[in-house]
Order: sequence, then structure tokens, then C-alpha cells
Amino acid sequence: MTSLHGDVLTPTGWIRGRLDADAASGRIAAIHGAAVTEAEVRSTSEALLIPGFVDLHVHGGGGADIMDGADAARTVAATHLRTGTTTLLATTMTAPRAELERAFAGIAAVSQQQGAEAYIAGVHLEGPFISEAKLGAQPNFTRAVTLDEVAALHSIVPIRVLTLAPDVPGQAEVIPALTAIGIRVQLGHTDATYENARAALAAGATGFTHLFNAMSGLHHRAPGVAGAALAHAAHAEIIPDLLHVHPGAIRVALRCIAGLYCVTDSTAAAGMPDGEYRLGRQLVTRCMGGVRLADGTLAGSVLTMEQAFRNLVNVLGLDLAEASRRTATVAADYVGLHDRGRLAVGAVADVLTLDRDLTLRSVMRAGRLCD
Repeated sequence: MTSLHGDVLTPTGWIRGRLDADAASGRIAAIHGAAVTEAEVRSTSEALLIPGFVDLHVHGGGGADIMDGADAARTVAATHLRTGTTTLLATTMTAPRAELERAFAGIAAVSQQQGAEAYIAGVHLEGPFISEAKLGAQPNFTRAVTLDEVAALHSIVPIRVLTLAPDVPGQAEVIPALTAIGIRVQLGHTDATYENARAALAAGATGFTHLFNAMSGLHHRAPGVAGAALAHAAHAEIIPDLLHVHPGAIRVALRCIAGLYCVTDSTAAAGMPDGEYRLGRQLVTRCMGGVRLADGTLAGSVLTMEQAFRNLVNVLGLDLAEASRRTATVAADYVGLHDRGRLAVGAVADVLTLDRDLTLRSVMRAGRLCD
């Protein structure tokens, strides 16, 4: 049994005391102590214990790209674990089918043999079923969705989230079949109209990929996909690196979308110095705190969930409990991982210890403290 002491964030509020984790089962065995308020938590020197971060959009990190196979996937998962992400979705790029199958095989090998890495809970298939009009940093290997290709990939490692452009003819019609096999369909990389997006939501789409980025924007006479998300979405992901989305727009999204959750959209450049890296087939440059293509287009990020959490608290003014919900609990629940993203007896013992300045002090993954 391993015990951690401090202010523990539970689903019902803060407990000042002790969390006991059972390494054999990887679960939280007990939480002891007395209830305290958020104000009391912020006014003392106790360590903060919060759930491990859950990131549903990870392309790379530590110089490695998810598309490059098992060794790369292992490096990516290990890199993000060091910054507090204990669960992630490996996120693929738009590519020919053979390349996607090779990437999926590598992801499967790592997800089945977890070591000192974040838990890879499956795949976010961000392409290739997107619009040529809103590629963003995706290479142009777009194609219309087919259930045959999705089923083949899904059989290698589960696709938990799939990004789809409903403006591509015929794609909205396959949404019910995708949701029937347990895939969360998100709208993204799309130039769809507000009406297109509403129809896709009615067909079973459940979220939006990196809200505001690579989608038709909000205009008062043409609300676009962004407008449909703000008006109707139950869930959406957003990149809070303060580069992809202005803090004011993040505040708008927080007011409108109850299930808004944070992602990094991180690339191989995350955790690395400035220089050139690969994002799938694309060559990207890390500089000035971001990642860009040669033409200046944003190409993913160098964000970590640790920094995302700090941005929510220090820049956007969220309280600690709400920032934790947006970086762990909401995302875990969205993809059905109800024993993650929370500190409760019986939940997976993924626990972060933070100093008072919100700097990460330690990471516990499934009941074991990580080096």
C-alpha cells in the first residue's frame, strides 16, 4: 500500500488527509480525512492531490510521432506521463490506409504492454474522413468514410473517437453505423454549415474536434460549425495553449458547453527544444511557443496537460476543482472510462501531487509512483 498526504480532490469535494493506493490492484483503497473548502485549500501549504490528466488528442511528444509505430508510441506515452497525463488517446494523421494500419499495429502493441507510460486507451482517428477545404496541418490524403476501413482499423485497436467532416457528401449518413459500434463521432476539419452540423448531431455525432480550429467560424448570419457547437454541443474539445484559441473565446465555450474538455493536440515537438519535427508526413517547426508548417499554419501544439491546467486556473480563473474536471473527469466520462479521471475508492489510482504554485511534484500511475 502506498499513501499520499495532502488535500485530496474527490468527486464530492476536498478532503484534507490521506489517500491509500493498492499497487497490486492499481486502485484507490481508501481516502481518510476531513472535508475542507476550496478557499481553505488555496490558503494553506498542503500538497494538492488531483486525478491524473486525461488527454483525448495526442499526436506526439519527446521527439516521437504516433504514426511511426510501437517505439514511437511508447516514447509519446512516457513523455506525457512525466507531465501528468495518465490516460491518452493516440491520435493519427490523415494518411493512406496502409500507413494507418501500421500505426494502429504499433499503438496496439503499446496499449497491450503498458509499462512506465501513460495508459493508451485507444485511438482518436482524426483523419482521413475530413474536408479538403479545412485540412489545417493534415496532409491531403482525404477520402470518404467507409465502414470497411473503419472496421479493419477498429479490429486492431479500438477507435474511441473519430473526426468526420459532415460537408463531405454521404458522410453524415454513416454516423449511426459508427456510433452503433461504440465510436464517438466528432465534427472537425470541416467547412460545413450550421445546418449540416445540426443534422450530424441529430444523426448521432457527439462532439467537436479542437473547437474553433479548422472549422467554419461563427458569423451572425452564418453561424457555421462553431456556432452549432456553441448552441447545441454537449461535448467539445479545446486546446488551451492560449495560441490556438483566445482566452475570451475559451470563456465563451465554457459558458456554452457543459462538456467542454481540454486536449493538447501535442506533436513530436512537445517536451523538446525549438527545431524541426515530423507530424505524420508533414515537416513542422517548433518556434515562439508553437508548431507551424512552412506557410505559418498552426500544426498541433507543444502544450502539456500540466500547463493546460495552470492556464485554466491562472489565466482563465477557474477554481482548482473545475480545472481538474476539464482536464480529467469530463474527458474520461465522455469516452466511457468512468473509473478514471477521479479520486474515489475503487477508481484507478492515477494521482498527481502538485505544489502550491501548481507545479507537478509526483505522478502515481495505477497505484505506483513513477520516476
